[in-house]
Amino acid sequence: MAVVVALLPVLLLGIAQSIFAFRAEADARRQSLELAAGHSATLARYNIEAAGVLLQTLGPGSVGLECAQRLADVRARLNGYANLIRFDSRGRVACAAATTPYDVQRGARPWFQSLRNGAKMVVAADPGAVYANEPAVLAAVRAGAPERFDGAMAAVLTLGDLKLETASRFMPGGAEVALADSNGRIFAATDPKAFEAVSARWRQEAARDGSALWTGRDLEKRERNYSAAPLVEDNVFVVLSAPTPGLVSWAWINPISRMMLPLLAFFMALAAVLWVAERGVVRWIVYLQRVAAIYARGRFSVRPLQAERAPPEIRELANTLDAMAGAIVTRDASLMDSLAEKDALMREIHHRVKNNLQIITSLLNMQQRALADPAAKAAMNDTRQRITALAQIYRALYQGPDLKRVDLRPFLEELTAQLLANDMTTSPLVRTEVHADPLVIDPDRLAPIALFAVEAITNAQKHAFGPNGGKLEVGFHVRGEEAELSISDDGPGAAESLGGGVGRTLMTAFARQLRGKVTFESHEPRGLTVRLIFPTPQALNAAA
Repeated sequence: MAVVVALLPVLLLGIAQSIFAFRAEADARRQSLELAAGHSATLARYNIEAAGVLLQTLGPGSVGLECAQRLADVRARLNGYANLIRFDSRGRVACAAATTPYDVQRGARPWFQSLRNGAKMVVAADPGAVYANEPAVLAAVRAGAPERFDGAMAAVLTLGDLKLETASRFMPGGAEVALADSNGRIFAATDPKAFEAVSARWRQEAARDGSALWTGRDLEKRERNYSAAPLVEDNVFVVLSAPTPGLVSWAWINPISRMMLPLLAFFMALAAVLWVAERGVVRWIVYLQRVAAIYARGRFSVRPLQAERAPPEIRELANTLDAMAGAIVTRDASLMDSLAEKDALMREIHHRVKNNLQIITSLLNMQQRALADPAAKAAMNDTRQRITALAQIYRALYQGPDLKRVDLRPFLEELTAQLLANDMTTSPLVRTEVHADPLVIDPDRLAPIALFAVEAITNAQKHAFGPNGGKLEVGFHVRGEEAELSISDDGPGAAESLGGGVGRTLMTAFARQLRGKVTFESHEPRGLTVRLIFPTPQALNAAA
């Protein structure tokens, strides 16, 4: 698309050149039409003047008694005359070389009155004056002495006789010729439809300047160029008509030299630019795009070696891309080393925190054995269990593959086993079942879950299991956007046995911290289930 826009001025320049050529040729056609009108008028004027000389020669005295025969003989010997006629002083036909129509009004015709009033010669376009098989014009000379009008001698000349040809070298193609009177009325034409309606607006210009040129529409509403030149003074005019070609028709007639050359130049230039761009730019850009796509997938070992054959600009771009890939590899290696170092430090920190918590647990264990009060020993044991759960979290963090997340299923299994193992008096007699769904969770949410499990399992150890032991079931299930942790025993305890103690308060607080809820369900005839229902981390993240 950019190439087409870049070459568009070439096409526009070619079109503008064609439009200028069209206008220049149109002006040339108009000038040719004007020259042809003058040329035709000159030839016709010559023929009419020759007819006048002939009529002066054939005066009334030279015709004699056998007037018609002698006029017929002259017409037969001299080509170019449709008829030769002798009129008397009243406009009646005295004799003629050919059949002449009867005209009652001939004596009152303007041309006849002009001769009566003293004109030596007139050229008329009176349809009642002559008879001819084609459009014609009448040339007449006065007969008789200056003081006495004795009629007229007339010659009838057709368009062919006047040599008004449409195949002249001055004439544009498709031209038509006509004769018009002083009012602009066309009285003889090779094609009457090719001329516009009666209009004499050009007559004064033609009489003044010798020719007139204008544009109008013919009887069929087609646009044409017109030119007129006076034939005899300002009484009769030669009018030429030639079609005005439009830009499309002109380009259709002149396809190669006018419109096809600009279009051909445009498409050849476009093809050349596209070929050069494809060979020199586009294929190398595509190659670099493929290399960049490989880099985007993390494979920075690939090098754009084929670009060594590319143009200098593309080669420089390939070198820049290669250098960028090398810099990314170096930076990634440095970042990976830094991350590995930080990962090792975090694991070491978690390990040390777990060891410190185990030391605290050992100290509490020693302190518990030194106590004699059963209530104090029980409180000390509860505290030790809670610290054990926290130590278990840090142990899962530094031993797991991710320092930020822990899988809850193995954690619950290990925590349950650890809590029961610390109570050596009942654990051999307690059967445990752990059913947990996998759920990866962060340490912030894992801590209240672990402490909740410690409180529930400790409560079962205190109230559900006697010397004969019992059964402890730990279940964790994920249901859509909610997760449920349930701890059940088959002891005689009931929900009321928890009372308002510290354990129940802590479990309620842990459930609130997880934005969940806790329920206590008693079973008949024995057993108690503690349920913790809380939203999963994915649901919380989506809500946030």
